[in-house]
Amino acid sequence: MAAVTDNPNPMPETLPESSAPGDLEKGSGAAPTSGATTVEGGGGEAAAAAVVRRWKREDLLDRATLLLRAAAWLFSVISFLVMAANKHGDWKEFENYEEYRYIVSIGVLSFLYSMAQVIRHVHRLSGGTDPIPARFGVILDFSGDQVTAYLLMSALSAAIPITNRMREGVDNVFTDSSAASISMAFFAFIALALSSLISGFKLCKQPYI
Repeated sequence: MAAVTDNPNPMPETLPESSAPGDLEKGSGAAPTSGATTVEGGGGEAAAAAVVRRWKREDLLDRATLLLRAAAWLFSVISFLVMAANKHGDWKEFENYEEYRYIVSIGVLSFLYSMAQVIRHVHRLSGGTDPIPARFGVILDFSGDQVTAYLLMSALSAAIPITNRMREGVDNVFTDSSAASISMAFFAFIALALSSLISGFKLCKQPYI
């Protein structure tokens, strides 16, 4: 009985080049590399777009704040000038009333604060350096807007009742001028109150909070 020495299914001595393990490894690694590059590129574009949107939003908020403070400056000027010129002799002198002297003093304070803020922001938006560091600038903006708006409201609360009592008895140029001054102070309060909302939003967005 003859021994079977030939293998009926002989294994090839070498693998085909197309099925070599090295080629398989290279082929399997090529696709992920291309995909990773695409993902990284898309992520970079998204980050750049987010930065641009953030810059546009900050620029819009800065311009809105500047506009509101300029309005507060204008209304404050009109308020204290109208009240300071409200002198018509006898009892029709604003200096005779503590409430009216108070609204004049707060109007001057609001005028000086708003003017300083307008000059500062115009200088910064025109390309200059902010004299106050950014970390403390937002705190100063928020606290200054809040305090000045509160003082304006307290002056309004003091001047409105006495003006209403006067107008119940007599309505003349003195009471009309007083009412006009109070109205301008109220508009200055509204402008600074809105500005304080923007300042508070910026303060909340600071990374150190």
